[in-house]
Amino acid sequence: MSKHIAFLTATEGIERVELTEPWAAVTDAGHRASLLSTESGEVQTFDHLDRAETRPVDTEVGKASVEDYDALVLPGGVANPDALRLDEDAVAFVREFVASGKPVAAICHAPWTLVEADVLRGRRLTSWPSLQTDIRNAGGEWTDETVVVDGNLITSRNPGDLPAFNGTLLDALS
Repeated sequence: MSKHIAFLTATEGIERVELTEPWAAVTDAGHRASLLSTESGEVQTFDHLDRAETRPVDTEVGKASVEDYDALVLPGGVANPDALRLDEDAVAFVREFVASGKPVAAICHAPWTLVEADVLRGRRLTSWPSLQTDIRNAGGEWTDETVVVDGNLITSRNPGDLPAFNGTLLDALS
Protein backbone atom coordinates (compact mmCIF):
# COMPACT_ATOMS: atom_id res chain seq x y z
CA MET A 1 0.00 0.00 0.00
CA SER A 2 1.37 3.38 -1.01
CA LYS A 3 2.27 5.83 1.76
CA HIS A 4 2.64 9.62 1.76
CA ILE A 5 6.01 10.82 3.09
CA ALA A 6 6.70 14.40 4.18
CA PHE A 7 10.22 15.77 3.74
CA LEU A 8 10.66 18.88 5.89
CA THR A 9 13.40 21.43 5.17
CA ALA A 10 14.21 25.08 5.61
CA THR A 11 14.62 27.16 2.45
CA GLU A 12 18.37 26.55 2.09
CA GLY A 13 21.35 24.74 3.53
CA ILE A 14 19.90 21.28 2.85
CA GLU A 15 22.48 18.58 2.16
CA ARG A 16 21.33 17.52 -1.34
CA VAL A 17 21.96 13.77 -1.06
CA GLU A 18 20.20 13.64 2.32
CA LEU A 19 17.06 14.89 0.55
CA THR A 20 17.33 13.33 -2.89
CA GLU A 21 18.45 9.80 -1.97
CA PRO A 22 15.72 9.11 0.65
CA TRP A 23 13.24 10.77 -1.74
CA ALA A 24 14.28 8.41 -4.55
CA ALA A 25 14.16 5.43 -2.19
CA VAL A 26 10.57 6.08 -1.12
CA THR A 27 9.29 7.03 -4.58
CA ASP A 28 11.07 4.08 -6.24
CA ALA A 29 9.28 1.87 -3.68
CA GLY A 30 5.93 3.26 -4.90
CA HIS A 31 5.31 5.83 -2.18
CA ARG A 32 4.43 9.51 -2.64
CA ALA A 33 6.83 12.21 -1.40
CA SER A 34 6.02 15.85 -0.66
CA LEU A 35 8.42 18.66 0.17
CA LEU A 36 7.35 20.83 3.10
CA SER A 37 9.27 23.97 3.93
CA THR A 38 9.05 27.12 6.00
CA GLU A 39 8.17 29.17 2.91
CA SER A 40 6.58 28.55 -0.49
CA GLY A 41 8.61 28.61 -3.71
CA GLU A 42 11.83 26.63 -3.92
CA VAL A 43 14.48 25.33 -1.55
CA GLN A 44 18.22 25.43 -2.23
CA THR A 45 20.18 22.23 -1.72
CA PHE A 46 23.94 22.07 -1.23
CA ASP A 47 26.75 19.61 -1.84
CA HIS A 48 28.43 20.33 1.48
CA LEU A 49 29.16 24.09 1.09
CA ASP A 50 28.52 24.41 -2.67
CA ARG A 51 25.11 25.30 -4.08
CA ALA A 52 23.48 22.37 -5.87
CA GLU A 53 19.96 22.07 -7.27
CA THR A 54 16.76 23.77 -6.21
CA ARG A 55 13.58 21.82 -5.51
CA PRO A 56 9.97 23.08 -5.57
CA VAL A 57 8.07 23.27 -2.28
CA ASP A 58 4.74 21.41 -2.24
CA THR A 59 3.35 22.81 1.03
CA GLU A 60 4.35 25.35 3.65
CA VAL A 61 4.77 23.54 6.96
CA GLY A 62 2.43 26.01 8.69
CA LYS A 63 -0.37 24.80 6.38
CA ALA A 64 0.45 21.10 6.69
CA SER A 65 -1.34 18.54 8.86
CA VAL A 66 0.37 15.52 10.42
CA GLU A 67 -2.75 13.48 9.58
CA ASP A 68 -1.97 13.85 5.84
CA TYR A 69 1.35 11.99 6.04
CA ASP A 70 2.49 8.49 6.99
CA ALA A 71 6.13 9.35 7.78
CA LEU A 72 8.44 12.34 8.15
CA VAL A 73 12.00 12.65 6.84
CA LEU A 74 14.32 15.36 8.17
CA PRO A 75 17.36 15.81 5.89
CA GLY A 76 20.53 17.33 7.29
CA GLY A 77 22.96 19.99 6.23
CA VAL A 78 24.23 22.33 8.93
CA ALA A 79 22.17 25.43 8.06
CA ASN A 80 18.93 23.56 7.30
CA PRO A 81 18.06 22.20 10.79
CA ASP A 82 19.53 25.30 12.42
CA ALA A 83 16.99 27.42 10.49
CA LEU A 84 14.16 24.94 11.16
CA ARG A 85 14.80 25.27 14.91
CA LEU A 86 13.85 28.93 14.67
CA ASP A 87 10.55 28.30 12.88
CA GLU A 88 7.69 27.74 15.35
CA ASP A 89 5.50 25.97 12.77
CA ALA A 90 8.28 23.55 11.83
CA VAL A 91 9.12 22.76 15.46
CA ALA A 92 5.43 22.23 16.30
CA PHE A 93 4.97 19.97 13.26
CA VAL A 94 7.98 17.85 14.25
CA ARG A 95 6.83 17.63 17.88
CA GLU A 96 3.34 16.53 16.79
CA PHE A 97 4.73 14.04 14.27
CA VAL A 98 6.95 12.36 16.84
CA ALA A 99 4.01 12.21 19.26
CA SER A 100 1.81 10.62 16.56
CA GLY A 101 3.89 7.44 16.63
CA LYS A 102 4.43 7.54 12.86
CA PRO A 103 8.01 7.04 11.60
CA VAL A 104 10.34 10.05 11.85
CA ALA A 105 13.71 9.67 10.11
CA ALA A 106 16.48 12.23 10.75
CA ILE A 107 20.02 12.18 9.39
CA CYS A 108 23.26 14.02 10.14
CA HIS A 109 22.51 17.48 11.66
CA ALA A 110 18.70 17.02 11.41
CA PRO A 111 18.34 15.90 15.05
CA TRP A 112 18.89 19.56 16.01
CA THR A 113 15.23 20.05 15.09
CA LEU A 114 14.32 17.12 17.36
CA VAL A 115 16.31 18.77 20.17
CA GLU A 116 14.33 22.00 19.68
CA ALA A 117 11.04 20.07 19.60
CA ASP A 118 11.94 18.60 23.01
CA VAL A 119 11.19 15.01 21.97
CA LEU A 120 14.46 13.26 22.85
CA ARG A 121 14.11 12.66 26.58
CA GLY A 122 14.76 8.95 27.18
CA ARG A 123 15.38 8.27 23.47
CA ARG A 124 18.48 6.65 21.94
CA LEU A 125 19.77 8.09 18.66
CA THR A 126 22.73 8.99 16.51
CA SER A 127 23.69 12.05 14.48
CA TRP A 128 26.66 13.97 13.18
CA PRO A 129 29.11 13.74 16.12
CA SER A 130 29.06 17.47 16.93
CA LEU A 131 25.41 17.17 18.06
CA GLN A 132 26.06 14.63 20.83
CA THR A 133 26.25 17.21 23.64
CA ASP A 134 23.03 18.89 22.45
CA ILE A 135 21.28 15.50 22.32
CA ARG A 136 22.49 14.56 25.80
CA ASN A 137 21.45 17.96 27.16
CA ALA A 138 17.99 17.34 25.66
CA GLY A 139 17.73 14.08 27.61
CA GLY A 140 18.67 11.72 24.79
CA GLU A 141 21.31 9.01 24.68
CA TRP A 142 23.76 9.58 21.80
CA THR A 143 25.52 6.65 20.18
CA ASP A 144 27.92 6.33 17.24
CA GLU A 145 26.16 3.82 14.98
CA THR A 146 25.21 3.68 11.30
CA VAL A 147 21.48 3.68 12.01
CA VAL A 148 19.55 3.68 15.28
CA VAL A 149 15.87 2.87 15.70
CA ASP A 150 14.15 3.87 18.94
CA GLY A 151 10.40 3.43 18.70
CA ASN A 152 9.26 5.56 15.76
CA LEU A 153 12.57 7.46 15.56
CA ILE A 154 15.14 6.47 12.89
CA THR A 155 18.50 8.28 12.90
CA SER A 156 21.80 8.10 11.02
CA ARG A 157 25.10 9.98 11.19
CA ASN A 158 26.02 11.19 7.71
CA PRO A 159 25.62 10.68 3.93
CA GLY A 160 27.75 7.52 4.11
CA ASP A 161 24.95 5.96 6.17
CA LEU A 162 22.26 6.64 3.53
CA PRO A 163 21.95 3.02 2.28
CA ALA A 164 21.19 1.78 5.82
CA PHE A 165 19.06 4.86 6.61
CA ASN A 166 16.97 4.41 3.45
CA GLY A 167 16.57 0.67 3.99
CA THR A 168 15.43 1.19 7.59
CA LEU A 169 12.98 3.89 6.49
CA LEU A 170 11.51 1.58 3.84
CA ASP A 171 11.21 -1.22 6.43
CA ALA A 172 9.29 1.18 8.71
CA LEU A 173 6.89 1.98 5.85
CA SER A 174 6.08 -1.68 5.12
